Parts: sequence; C-alpha cells; structure tokens
Amino acid sequence: MRESLVSSRLRPSDGTLIWLTGLAFTLEHIATSSRYGFHRDELLTYSNARHLDWCYVVYPPLTAWLARAELAIFGANLIGFRFFAAIAMGLLIVLTGLTARALGGSRTAMLVAAVAAAIEGPVVFSGSFLSYMTFDLLWWVTAAWSTVCLLRSKNPRWWLGIGTAIGLGILTKYTMVFFVAGLLGGMLLTPNRRYLRCPWFWCGVGVAAVITLPVIIWQFQHHFVGVAWMQSIHTRDLNLGSTDYFLPGQLWRTANPVTVPLWLAGLWFLFATPAGKRFRMVGWMYVIPLVLFLAVRGRDYYLSPAYPMLMAAGAVWAELQLTSLSPRSRSAAIRTTWIFLAIGGLVSYALVVPIAPINSTWWRIADGANNSFNIEIGWPELAATVARVRDSLPASKRAALGVLAFDEGEAGAVNLYGRAYGLPEAISGVNSNWLRGYGNPPPQTIIAVGFTRDELSRMFASCTWAANLPHPYGVMNDAIDQADVWICRDVRGGWPTFWKNFQYYG
Repeated sequence: MRESLVSSRLRPSDGTLIWLTGLAFTLEHIATSSRYGFHRDELLTYSNARHLDWCYVVYPPLTAWLARAELAIFGANLIGFRFFAAIAMGLLIVLTGLTARALGGSRTAMLVAAVAAAIEGPVVFSGSFLSYMTFDLLWWVTAAWSTVCLLRSKNPRWWLGIGTAIGLGILTKYTMVFFVAGLLGGMLLTPNRRYLRCPWFWCGVGVAAVITLPVIIWQFQHHFVGVAWMQSIHTRDLNLGSTDYFLPGQLWRTANPVTVPLWLAGLWFLFATPAGKRFRMVGWMYVIPLVLFLAVRGRDYYLSPAYPMLMAAGAVWAELQLTSLSPRSRSAAIRTTWIFLAIGGLVSYALVVPIAPINSTWWRIADGANNSFNIEIGWPELAATVARVRDSLPASKRAALGVLAFDEGEAGAVNLYGRAYGLPEAISGVNSNWLRGYGNPPPQTIIAVGFTRDELSRMFASCTWAANLPHPYGVMNDAIDQADVWICRDVRGGWPTFWKNFQYYG
C-alpha cells in the first residue's frame, strides 16, 4: 500500500507527461541541429532577416522576423538559427496530445497521438531546420486544437484563439487559407453554422484580419508579386512532376506510413461514431483541404499540418476500442502500437534528421529519400571561392565590385559567409533580392556565380572565367546549377534598363 502511494506520487500527471514528451523531441532536434550546414531555404531566410519588411516575395514575414530575433540572440550559427524551429515542433507535439485529451482521450491516447505526430515526416524535417513550413505546421495544429476546445466546451471565446492562430498562419504561409476553407466548410456542413450569428466568431474574424492586414497592404503596394511567384513555382512543379501522386503521397511521404491506420481511424471516429459526432467539423477540416489541394494540384506535403488532429482523433478511437478487450489483449495491443511507432520513428529520424556521416552509404540513402542533405553542403566554400576571385583582381577593380548571384542559396551564402571576407552583399534578380536593387553606386566589376556563359554574354559585354566551385566531401549540391565563377564588366544597356528586366522567381 505504501509503495503504491509513493508510486502514484512519482507518476507525472497526463499534462506533465505530454509536456515532457514535447521537450524530449525538442532537445533531440537541438542536439542534432549543428550537423552539415545551412540549408538553401535557410540562406533565403537569412537574407530576408537582414532586410526586415512587412512581407516578401516568397512568403509572408513571420519566419524572417523570427530568424532576425534568433540572429540577435544567438548570432549566425546553426543551433541558434534552428532553435525556434525545434521549439515549434515541441509545441506541436504537446498540442496534439492536448487535442486528444479535448476529444475525450486519456493518458494513453494523448501520448500515442503526441508521438505519432512527432514522427510524421514533415514534422521531423521541420524541426531540423528553419523554414516557413515549420511554423505553418504549428499554426494549423494550434487552430485545430482551439477548434476542438470550442466544440467540446461550447465556449465561443475560443474563436479568439482560432482567429489568432489563423492570422499567425497567414503571416507564415498562404496555404493557411485552405485550412480556413475547411473550417468554414465544416461549420456550414454541421450544426456549428450557428456560430455565424455569434459575436465571438466575428471577433475572431476581426483578429485574423487585423493580424494579416500588413501583408495585404504590402502585396497591394507591390502589385501582388506573391501571386506571380506562386504561379511561377506552381508551373515549375507541374513541369517537374512534383505534384504527381498527391494521394499516394499522403500514405507514405506526408504522414509516416505506420501512422496511416491511426489517422484513418481518426476519420472513422469523426464521421462514423456517436462519440465523434460533435467533433465532425474537424473531419471536414481535413477532407475539404484534401479535395482543394487535389483540385489545384498542390504538392503532397501541403496537407501535412492536417494530420496531427486526425492522429489525435484516431488515438481516442483506439483507446475506446481497448475498453472492450481483456487486460491481456489490451496490453498486447498497446505494446504492438508502441513497437510500430518506435520502428516508424527510427526510420523517419534516420532518413530526415541530419545525423549520418556525410557521403556515407547511410547519408546517400537518406539524401536520396529527402533530397535536402546535399543542399546543406558547400556554401562556405562558395563564399571562400568568390573571395579568392575578388582578391585576384587589381585594387582598382575592387573599389566598385558587385557579386551577382543567380539563386537564393548562392546569394545567401555570400551574405552569410562572405562577411568574414569583407565581400559586399550579393545582388540578384531572384525573388525579394530584385526589390533591393543593385546598389548605389552601381558596381563596375561583377563576380558572377550560378550563371552559364551564354546567360552572362547576354547581360555583359565582357566576361572571363575565374574559378570552379569545389565539391567538399565529394557532394554535388543540387541547388547550385552552375559551378563556374566569372568576372564580368560593362552591363548591356546600363544598370537601370538591365535591372528593370532582370526580375525572376525561384
């Protein structure tokens, strides 16, 4: 009796256990975040963080704002730059467990849901580097949790939380509008349409509108350049086949394969069981975005933020089924569940988290699966090569020197690593870099990286080959299309005319 009492006192509460689970996965991401180097997309964010604005061509401003805060706190290092991403994924895991509790689940359902969300491929990936996808995941899950709390408590003040999460989501990634479509569709298709007459609902709408207003104003002032970028990227994805197999991708790429039975059970719980009837709106919040992404031919991972809420629902359904089993069968079912989650988690982390020795067999298999590890290799060497080319020039040619980069990665590498060599900030026609111009006074000598000789010959009267970019560890960085570095002079037509026609998206 006394031992039992001591054991119960030492046993953490359900909420504490979920927070400890989130903390454990956060610490794992922090511990592995210093391997390899900055991802190409992180270099994009680094450049944007140095030029704070109300919006950017590629995405809304929140990710760059957070990156700027990390740079101010930690400096330009991998652990610091990825710190908020690790925190965000830990919070996502916690909120998934709390969603299961709000759906009626107890300790087992909460923990299963939290771990299932933690091993979802995009969640693992997003905790390993800083990306707008990282916070997009968090805001979808936050909005879903708030919605479940609304449906459970029938307290309309939860609309304030939903509106805040949606506003922050739109400040992060425009795909939040698909969640909004699912939310409104779910309201109209269920008795929750009554909230359309509720003042708190409209207060939530107002909160979301106020948060997103600066983005709308910026886009209007810049002729909705974000729409042009999305059209360009979508055309590229269609041509590359990146949007093919959207539905099969939901089974193995977007959600961890071992969690498929769990989230399918979540759909069953929400649409086909009496216990899930009052939460049916949450089911529509998955189905409607699924149909819309399929209709517009979005990439499969765009729907990844919707799976944690289904995993929470599936864990609750599974927990209800366990009550009809004998204690022995119940223990066997729980044990089997944890075995599958452990296997799925180990495979997911082995393929996605940057822990394999560079260019080892393990590394090559993982890079083939996620196609991202190679994009973290070679950026410091690029900046060092550009600096050597600069140093080879006569002093008279260095006074009005510019570095012209083709891609966000090359520009970001010069901006980040080139500071140690005294390189000027890179200029580029890609995305928000074009809006920042070519400098004043205009450069007279250009070191160009990422371009072909034919491209440069159309832009400049004179170009001379200067160097090849190295391939450290024998790794080819897929984000660097051209490995030649050139010295160019005399831009054709003059800088104002040239720059006016130099804008492009990538």
